[in-house]
Amino acid sequence: MTEDVRFAWLDALQEAVWLIDAQTLRIVHANHVAGQLVRMPAQDMAGRPVIDLAATPEDFVFWSEPTSVVADGIHSLSHLLRSDGTLVAVERRVAPAVLPDGRPAFLLTALDRSRQVETERELETLLSELRATLDSAADGMLVCGLSGQVRAFNQRLAQLWAIPADLLLQRDDEAIHKHMASQVQDPVFYRQRLDEIGCEPLKESTDLLSLRNGTIMERRSVPQFIHGSPAGRVYSFRDITRQTEVQASLRLAARVFESSLDAIFIADSQHHLIRMNPGCEKLVGPSAPTFLGCMAAALFGCGSDAAFMQQVLTSWDADGYWEGELWLPRDNEAYCAVQLSWVALRDDEGRLVQSIGFMRDLTQQHAAQKRIEELAYSDVLTGLPNRLLLSQRVDTAVQGARQSDTGFAILFLDLDRFKIINDSLGHPFGDRVLQLVAERIQGCLRQTDMLCRLGGDEFVVYLHGAGAVIAENVSRRILDDMLRPFMLDEMGFSIQCSIGIALYPQDGKTLDDLIKQADTAMYRVKELGRGSYGFYQPQMNANLLSRMKLEHAMRQAIGSGGMDVHFQPQVDMSSGRITGAEALARWNDPELGAVSPGTFIPLAEESGYIVTLGAWVMERSIQRAAAWMQAGTPVVVSVNVSALEFRQPDFVDRLTRLLAVYHLPPAMLELELTESILLQEAQEMAARLHELSALGIGLAIDDFGTGYSSLAYLKKLPIQKLKIDQSFVRGLPDDEGDQAIIRAIISIGQALHIEVVAEGVENPIQRQVLQELRCDHYQGFLCSPAVPADMFAQLLQLSAAVPLVPPPAPVRRVPAGPAPSSSS
Repeated sequence: MTEDVRFAWLDALQEAVWLIDAQTLRIVHANHVAGQLVRMPAQDMAGRPVIDLAATPEDFVFWSEPTSVVADGIHSLSHLLRSDGTLVAVERRVAPAVLPDGRPAFLLTALDRSRQVETERELETLLSELRATLDSAADGMLVCGLSGQVRAFNQRLAQLWAIPADLLLQRDDEAIHKHMASQVQDPVFYRQRLDEIGCEPLKESTDLLSLRNGTIMERRSVPQFIHGSPAGRVYSFRDITRQTEVQASLRLAARVFESSLDAIFIADSQHHLIRMNPGCEKLVGPSAPTFLGCMAAALFGCGSDAAFMQQVLTSWDADGYWEGELWLPRDNEAYCAVQLSWVALRDDEGRLVQSIGFMRDLTQQHAAQKRIEELAYSDVLTGLPNRLLLSQRVDTAVQGARQSDTGFAILFLDLDRFKIINDSLGHPFGDRVLQLVAERIQGCLRQTDMLCRLGGDEFVVYLHGAGAVIAENVSRRILDDMLRPFMLDEMGFSIQCSIGIALYPQDGKTLDDLIKQADTAMYRVKELGRGSYGFYQPQMNANLLSRMKLEHAMRQAIGSGGMDVHFQPQVDMSSGRITGAEALARWNDPELGAVSPGTFIPLAEESGYIVTLGAWVMERSIQRAAAWMQAGTPVVVSVNVSALEFRQPDFVDRLTRLLAVYHLPPAMLELELTESILLQEAQEMAARLHELSALGIGLAIDDFGTGYSSLAYLKKLPIQKLKIDQSFVRGLPDDEGDQAIIRAIISIGQALHIEVVAEGVENPIQRQVLQELRCDHYQGFLCSPAVPADMFAQLLQLSAAVPLVPPPAPVRRVPAGPAPSSSS
């Protein structure tokens, strides 16, 4: 019996079927439908590798797995590669089978899902258009089912009800309803009214809602019909706060104008005074009648001040009123502070008709408030804020940090050996010294920061929006400023201080916790010799001393010459010549010896010093690249950039300045980024990447394939190079899984026209396999480890004459599958 006869029954099936030899992974037979699906005669597919049908990284990896894994089968939506190079969407299933001669086989079946995919795409387009229409509505819209489940809402609804962003990204109808109920002043009545509306699905209704933020909302509810039957309800919300305030102001003005103890004036549509109540005439004084007919702003000496009136008009347009404190001139050439609330009255078309101003004398209130604040919130000796005011400031910062995902820093500062001054010169002299110290520390801070005296010689500094880098810079500034001599009563003396730093939120959630942690860090500083600063670390125990010693040595390494930048060659796979260099920080300490980058790089990242270290490595690398270019051996230098350094606001500007200072073309610099950077604040990071690409700077993804990110960014971002992590290269040539992953990465790079570099190549066999897989470049000990700049310059000159590593022998066939083509 011929093979065609044995498999003739497969042609009767309505789905595409391939029989695959389990040992060779080659096609034994394909039915007629399979030939139609991939546009190739079925008989021509016999004997071809099944990998020829693969079109996705998932399929490449699947067919590269061991036979026992493939036998487990697979069932999912995928794509097949047709003979003309196009892709077809299919529902693909693989299951074990047995050939007529008893050999094990796999049964590959596929159903054409291209029409289904196209239909789903059309439905998605229609849904997007409907969503855009809903979002263009001026009112907030909410569509619910009969049982209250949320079907749709627009962005205007989210704005009106201040729905948090995390609720918008998840489907939690109960949380949405609960949030809306929490925003109204009377949640009980709000839920009661919703229950009443739900009991009458055919009835329309209109309600007024008062929100806790002062907004007055009009809610209209109409039934939603599907096929003539009620299927839900559509709610529309409109902000009518302005109209409500205007109406309330008019009614209030009519009742209280004459009898109000507050000073009230009325102005016409041109802002001229037309009337004052008795309280206003008394506050202005005997000259009050002379202001009638004049601009209302003249009451406050702003009659010709166009800027002031512009502020008022802008506030009227936004809120319907202007409110603030002003100084009111009096007849005796004195001034009194007044609180002015100036309300705009408009007609139904929104045209200004009149305005009413309400004034209140704040003279006594200002004096009392000033005295209260001095007593309640100030330190009697220095005049600095006390702990109560600091606590309020920190509470406000904590609330803001929860919403904006930002932090701040607390510095605990203690004067070293201050007791000597009190004991030798007396406490009155010591108190005056504390006043001088407070002034000097205050001069090191920004207006947004706060200095507080806890008592004795202990101070606490709140640094607004500060992370580790800012806290470190401020601490250094304070230490340097305190080193300047003090002079008091013609006596010169010096004062040294120790500073402990705690960061919110990682070191504590409350002010008490942060002060405690900063105090702990400060005492560690004193144990190490005083006169310095230190960050709080949770693991402050027996090993803290060695860790702090290591960190201190690292911070001194750049200035002392212990830190250096070495360069590892990147080699063209086919020619064996150097095409680039990766800059790598190396540290050799006189006491500690050679410190591994795996030790000091994480320490630099944790302490925030990675920004300083990264900036130094960047400048040295650009300087070396410029020198090599001027010497006639130009080479592209790759520099690793940490996430913290990349997020610095001045990163692009600083990079541009360095390129200009050293006259290095941007194309000779390449930045190596990790995939994690692309996941943080994706929109801002994408804008920065496009800005760097526009300058001509190259961008590479380091350790590609080790993260957990979507591959979608590869087609959206200007990435020029992918670096295969050495953990995958290490398994070559024997590990088929590593080989399959590398093949998939190279296929992705070729499909997107992105160069691929393999890291950690240590022997010729690894390089030969990589070349067979058509990898573009490699680096590793096979060519050279990272070497000092002068030695790398020699390698450059040598590479210009002859290849550093001879080209490999003719390629052999990789047993795990065919190498990807240049078009895949």
